[in-house]
Amino acid sequence: MNLTQLLARKPVLLLDGAMGTQLDQQGLMSRGRNNLDAPQAVLEIHQEYSRCGCDALTTNTLTMNRLYIETHNVDVPVPDVNRAGVELADQATGCGQYVLGNLSSTGQLLEPYGTYTEPQFCETFREQAKVLTEAGVDGLLIETVFDLREAVCALRACKEVSSLPVLVCIAFQTEEKGGRTMMGDTAEQCATQLAEAGADAVGANCGDLDPSQMAQVVGLFKAATDLPIIAQPNAGKPKLVDGKTVFDMAPAPFAEGIAQCIAAGARIVGGCCGTTPDHIRAVHESIKKM
Repeated sequence: MNLTQLLARKPVLLLDGAMGTQLDQQGLMSRGRNNLDAPQAVLEIHQEYSRCGCDALTTNTLTMNRLYIETHNVDVPVPDVNRAGVELADQATGCGQYVLGNLSSTGQLLEPYGTYTEPQFCETFREQAKVLTEAGVDGLLIETVFDLREAVCALRACKEVSSLPVLVCIAFQTEEKGGRTMMGDTAEQCATQLAEAGADAVGANCGDLDPSQMAQVVGLFKAATDLPIIAQPNAGKPKLVDGKTVFDMAPAPFAEGIAQCIAAGARIVGGCCGTTPDHIRAVHESIKKM
């Protein structure tokens, strides 16, 4: 059964949780570069999530596109770091689990707010999506994007080079006023434009919302599209403690928040910043009880 068939048949799909904040706790702050520099650490985190009952693992390739790599001086080859990310996730999968190739923001702004054009964004996303697809992922997951225009660029680029299903998550700053991204995009605008551009599922992740607030955004998406809705909140709202950003929501209340997201219409759920295997395990148990 491929991922598209699973989406059509299973009431709720469970994704994994955070990779970046898990690596941070081990002092491995270079995120995607760890696919090459600390592969065993990445593999062990994937393996922990694999044992939690999730349906899919997400590659550790979030911002490993050429524009981000070059403007942030990451100094890794795009093909190598993305292929390594797929190989590590694939090694950790259990029976029947899928692998989603992860893409995210370039870390730059489009004109007129920045200096980059949509064709430049599309080219960098095409390159990454092509590598991930050829490396053997089951689907592509675009997430943690704050600008709807950038998300549409990434989606169209994926569709140009891959026939795999593409899931798209937007990061929201508030659930009020129709849900708003950092750039002022509403949930309805996100749902409508991403559906028109060919997304196979749409929703929200990360941002400044706790799980209960994200449930409200899920409801806005549900009212605007018939596509499957995704919800991947952080482990609570981000807090600054001793100069560090922390997420301190425990697994049980996090699972309760995910249950609210499902009640609001989410069919694909998981965790973002601050979530751990314990959070995903709690969600898995909650889904089983449903």
